[in-house]
Amino acid sequence: MTEKKKNLSEFTPFEFSSANKTRIGIVVSEWNDRITDSLFKGAEESLLEHGILKENILVKHVPGSFELPLGAQWMLDKTPVDAVICIGCVIQGETRHFDFISQAVADGIMNVGLKFSKPVIFSVLTCNTMEQAEDRAGGKHGNKGVEGAVSALKMLELLHGIE
Repeated sequence: MTEKKKNLSEFTPFEFSSANKTRIGIVVSEWNDRITDSLFKGAEESLLEHGILKENILVKHVPGSFELPLGAQWMLDKTPVDAVICIGCVIQGETRHFDFISQAVADGIMNVGLKFSKPVIFSVLTCNTMEQAEDRAGGKHGNKGVEGAVSALKMLELLHGIE
């Protein structure tokens, strides 16, 4: 029996219990900005839909996806945010550069979350083509920025349920 694939882009909004006091950071890569801008818009709209106040969404840009982990770390270290969503897009080229960047970004984002014991969400597309990226930035496969926002809020709900 195969499990149905879940797509958090098609979520049912849920009541986020501490929306009006939650602060969310979003670090966005400037590289492949046509894609990352779409992912950011999806994340921001989803946060607002769940009651996060616009003034409680802190947005910072970094040059590329490789800089996302440090941007998230600085945000957690220097600002009072409860979670950080890292938005980026790495597209396969002709060399192994893609593999090194993708792995470093994934490891870095995970390590920052563990270091600060706060949700640091991986909303980084790692695609073979621009078409695949477009399909995941508001196209036929939803918007992974929306999924990042939903993941951040669900992790915060989990934390509040444990405390």
